[in-house]
Amino acid sequence: MSEVLTRVYREGVLDAEGFPLSAVSDYIEEACTVVWVAPFPPGRDVLQELADELGLHDLAVEDAVGPAQRPKLDRYATHLFLASYFVELDQESARLDALEVDLFVNRRWLITVRKADGFPLEAVLARWARSPDLAVHGVGFLLYGLLDVIIDGYFDALAAFDQYYETVSDGLFADRPVEATRERHWFDMRQAMVRFHRLAIPMRETVSSLMRREQEVIPEELYPYFQDIYDHMLRVTESSEALRDVVGAIVETNLSLRSYRQNIIVKKVSSWAAIVAVPALITGYYGMNVPYPGSGGTWGVVASTALIVFVPVILYWLFRRHDWL
Repeated sequence: MSEVLTRVYREGVLDAEGFPLSAVSDYIEEACTVVWVAPFPPGRDVLQELADELGLHDLAVEDAVGPAQRPKLDRYATHLFLASYFVELDQESARLDALEVDLFVNRRWLITVRKADGFPLEAVLARWARSPDLAVHGVGFLLYGLLDVIIDGYFDALAAFDQYYETVSDGLFADRPVEATRERHWFDMRQAMVRFHRLAIPMRETVSSLMRREQEVIPEELYPYFQDIYDHMLRVTESSEALRDVVGAIVETNLSLRSYRQNIIVKKVSSWAAIVAVPALITGYYGMNVPYPGSGGTWGVVASTALIVFVPVILYWLFRRHDWL
């Protein structure tokens, strides 16, 4: 069963709420009223009832109850259909939650369809309530308040991405190498960043299409507010593109540092191997069971001992001088 929230505003003031869907058309027939309906989840029976009441297009209804849509704006004879996404980023799990919010928009009514729980509907209602001077503009203001909350979610996610990658950048040059679990987390955050960018770009185009002057939903007085929303989305997309460049630089830097640290380790291991190889060579030579210069003599013991001591010391000094150890 779907839960349906209903409200009617008369000249910008909340006049009634919680009424049945059958009363929607009755309120619309009254002058100076706008109706808001929010079914959750979007059951086909509820949307079909609304389609019968308000003349929703069949294709728009299919989009609202069907699989996930990309952000878009479709125009029909009696209304607009706007598909959008509210995003939330969980840094701990590196998961980007994208909650689809579909809107049927007419000059006299607005239908909000949420396909998943988690959208802050209370924030939308509070946004509507704190601007009574703008509420007189009807559905245009309701649409602005809802989009404003959605785009605030983009800014919150973007700020979380920016803070995360700033922390990652600072940790790249730490003495201890990055753990494998953290590298997996980096990869997941990079995937979340790519998904965020893919949602932000069409959302910007959707807001741009909504602002075209031929739309009758947005009154002239609200165009500065929708321009502000578009500017916000433009900042989001530009910042996300900049963050993608940062992510690419982080990956390249991480690989370069890994190669550098590996070369340092190889140099140190090679240096110690060379130092150890000299005594092994000398003792191996003097341990042969055949006569050799100094065999059985004191000077042979002294010479071999001196070589074992002094040659490694000289090698250690040379390697330290060239910063290999």
